[in-house]
Formats: sequence, structure tokens, C-alpha cells
Amino acid sequence: MNRGVRRTVQILLPIAVLVAAAWGARTMMALKPEAPTRPPEVTIPQVRVVEVELDSVEFTVRSQGTVQPRTESQLVPEVSGRIVDVSSSFVAGGFFETGDILFRIESHDYEKALVQREAEIESARLRIIQEEAEAEVAQWGWDRIGDGQARSLTLREPQIASAKAALAAAEANLETARRNLERTEVRAPYVGRVREKSVDVGQFVMVGSPVARIYAVDAAEIRLPLPDEELAYLDLPVNYRGDSGQVRGPAVTLSARFAGRMHEWNGRIVRTEGEIDPRTRMVHVVAEVRDPYGRGLDPTRPPLAAGMFVEAVIAGRTVESVAVIPRAALRGTNQVIVVDDDSRLRFREIDILRATTDEVFVRTGLTTGDRVNVSPLEAVTDGMQVRTDTLRGREPAPAAGDAEEPTS
Repeated sequence: MNRGVRRTVQILLPIAVLVAAAWGARTMMALKPEAPTRPPEVTIPQVRVVEVELDSVEFTVRSQGTVQPRTESQLVPEVSGRIVDVSSSFVAGGFFETGDILFRIESHDYEKALVQREAEIESARLRIIQEEAEAEVAQWGWDRIGDGQARSLTLREPQIASAKAALAAAEANLETARRNLERTEVRAPYVGRVREKSVDVGQFVMVGSPVARIYAVDAAEIRLPLPDEELAYLDLPVNYRGDSGQVRGPAVTLSARFAGRMHEWNGRIVRTEGEIDPRTRMVHVVAEVRDPYGRGLDPTRPPLAAGMFVEAVIAGRTVESVAVIPRAALRGTNQVIVVDDDSRLRFREIDILRATTDEVFVRTGLTTGDRVNVSPLEAVTDGMQVRTDTLRGREPAPAAGDAEEPTS
């Protein structure tokens, strides 16, 4: 074999092998039995639902505030002098009853003034007697030697009138002296407590100078701020010009932590303040608690003391036929997904009465027995088939996260 033929064989032989291998593989594939084909499996998602039950709902509104006394006064002496005695109750935090003597001012000068005024009374009375006697003498003399009608000055009528006026003035001065003597004993105007005092025994006090702050303990007030939109859920007392007395408002429960324990007090809303804050749109209502320092039924409960910070829950209106669903069920602003009898998702618009952090109160759009989805779904179409897992009661639902808006 010459060199040319050998070279041709070396080139064609590998090509022939590759062609034979390809033909053999194709033949084997053609003779292989076909595998049976399966239809693609459809996965039906499972969702959690709550069953709707229409019921009456009593709304509550929450707020917070600081306890204040309903009545608070500055104690001011009405006479000047040196303090000679102080009650043991006249200390910061001390309790007192109506009419209790809180402190005494030295009364010696006022006792002497009273004696002087009493003497002036006697002097004025004697002057009247004297003038009347002289008037009788003048009348007798005129009757003997006079001619015609005697003048009033002749009969001393102006002098008698002046003496009677002096007696009236002396009586008024006597009453003032008596009152000033009584005012040396500074008495409590009501049942209350001392907030602070600035005087003690030996100090000189002036008329009109504040010496203490006191407050009544018959009732405490709490000023509670409310957003104006929350007023729709409350029956608040409304006062008009000409109204007399207080209007009975809704009940309020106050709570505060003291010495590591929570305590509660019951009260009522008694009035609303006259203005809405233009910056915050807040309305202030005033709650009242009677006898805040009374022991009550629980001996471990502390007094509702002035300055205590409390949480307030105000009883609101009762609305019939309301559906309460978890906040997680809400999609967008006014839409939910309902599972129908064929286990398919349906979008439904609702009329929301109120929404809180955890719950939505629905006025219309849902009926008893409706199954509302509370599961977060990323891709939802109307009519999509689902399996359901029903939540019992009003247990919390999973957070909805950033679910897509529904498409219909």
C-alpha cells in the first residue's frame, strides 16, 4: 500500500466509527419503550379563616391623665399678726376636717379693739338718750313761749339723727372687731389636706399674704385628652348655657401601678372642656372619682392621690349587629377576602365602623357564618381554590405583612 492510500484510510476510519456510533445510538433510542406521562400536579394553598358572628359591641375609649383635686385653695389670713399656735394637722400631707383650727394669730390687740368698739356703742347710746332729753326740754320751752311751728333745729332733731347714725357706725365697727377677733383663728373651709405651707409658730403674717395651699378630698378629677374622632364612640355630657347641675356621663375605670401592683378606681365623666385644641385636635374630658382617699372595700388599695398618673378606660356606646374580625383580615382600606361554600376566594368590600391595632369592627358587608381569610397571601385571584383551617374564637391571627393588593 502506497503512502497516499494509507493517509486516506487514516482520515476516513475515525469518521466511519463516529457515523456508526451515531446510527447505533439512534437505533437504540428508537427501539426504547416510551415512559408513561403524568399530568402536572396542582397545589391547593391552605388558608386560615375566622367565622363571622354578628353581635352587639360596647366600645371603649382609652386615655391617660394625672389626678388633680377638684377644689384647691390658697390659704390667706384676713388679719395680721404673729402666729402663736399651729395644729398638728397643719403640715404637708396632713388631713383636716371642716372648721378645724389650722393655726392661731396673736389675739391681744384684737380683743382690746373689741372692748373699744363696745365702749363706743355705749357712748353712742348715751348720746342718743342725752339728745332726746334735750329735745324734750326744747319742746317744753317752745310750747310755753314759742309762736307757731318750731324749727327742727330748735327741737334738736338733727342732733338726734346724728347720734343715731353714730350708733349705727359704732355697731358696724363692733361687728368688724368681733369678726377680726374670730379671724385670728384660721379654720379649714372644707374637709381636705395640706399640699404645702410656708409659715410656722413665731412668724408674722400680713393680711392677704398666702401661707399655704390646701385642697378638698371629697372628689378628685382627671383631665383626659381624646382625639376628636374618638368622640363618635362616646355618649359625652354636653353642657349648654342655662343648664343647671352636672350631666351624668359614661363610666370610667382608672388604673395605676403602685408598690408593684395594679389598682383600680371607678368614676364617671362629668363634663367636657369648652375648646378643641387647634394644634392637636384633642378634646379634654374630665373624670371624677368620689372619696378618693376613702379606704373602700380593698384595704390594700392606696388612695387616689393628687399627682398620680392613671390609665383610663371609658365605657362607650353599644352598637348592634357588628362583626369583629382580626386586623390581619383587612386588605387595603376597606376590603376582605371571603371563602365561599365552594372553598374559593371572593373579594368583598366592607363598611368599617372602627379599627384598632388588633381588630376591625365591621358595620356592613359581612354576615353571620361568613369565613374571612386572615392568612397573608402574595398572589390572589378571585375564585382561586383553597383549603381552610378555621380559627376558633377571637384568637390573634398571623401578621399580614406586606401582602399585595387584591385583584379581581
